[in-house]
Amino acid sequence: MPTPLSITSWNVNSIRARLDHVLTYLYDHEPDVVCLQETKVEDSLFPRVPFMELGYQVHLHGGKALAGVATLTKTKPDAVQRGFAEGEEDRHPRILAVTLGELRIYNLYVPNGTELGSDAFSYKLQWLRRLRAELDATWAPERPLVIVGDFNIAPDARDVYDPERFVGQLLFTDEEHAALEELLDFGLQDCFRKHVQDGGHYSWYDYRTNGYELDEGLRIDHVYATATMAERCTEVIHDRKPRGWDTPSDHVPVTARFA
Repeated sequence: MPTPLSITSWNVNSIRARLDHVLTYLYDHEPDVVCLQETKVEDSLFPRVPFMELGYQVHLHGGKALAGVATLTKTKPDAVQRGFAEGEEDRHPRILAVTLGELRIYNLYVPNGTELGSDAFSYKLQWLRRLRAELDATWAPERPLVIVGDFNIAPDARDVYDPERFVGQLLFTDEEHAALEELLDFGLQDCFRKHVQDGGHYSWYDYRTNGYELDEGLRIDHVYATATMAERCTEVIHDRKPRGWDTPSDHVPVTARFA
């Protein structure tokens, strides 16, 4: 029988600014694997010790004041990959993959894209295509794989609070949707949509527009899995509570549980 597994993904928008929030959450919920994005700190300055005291091994791929990912595991991984598996180094630290037995877990901070038509937007689309090529070269749809993180893409109208307003806007363009679909065509399923079909479930709320208070958000943090893992997924939870804490991240933690 497979061992039950819980994975929490959370864009913390600076681990040092949100350290107490994250530690409190992990102490209360005890997920087996934690995937943090936008840690915004060099590896040498990452606050490892508090997480180690909670029983986690700490795996890092960070940098100065931009991007950065960290994956915390209760058990020692068989392999840890930082960045893309092959080719030139990425512009920013955005990928951390751990292998636990037969399972690989990707922790992603997908580029935002900044502005339509910009170099940053092209980079985002190319980045997603490069990730798809990596999956084709290094994995197989029949093997257990979970990909979590901040994708900076709302997949469809259910995932934005005002679809008409967002048509053609960053995070909700045809180009981004096509790039995401190309990635998912590897054989990935949306674990949240396995259980919930209605709209109004968001993972990000804009600071600038009082999005949380108005319940005007976007679902841009996702859990995708190949069939063997998607079948085992029993629930995916968007926990709004931490978004209401003092000086919160603009994202909420997203937890997937697998039987």
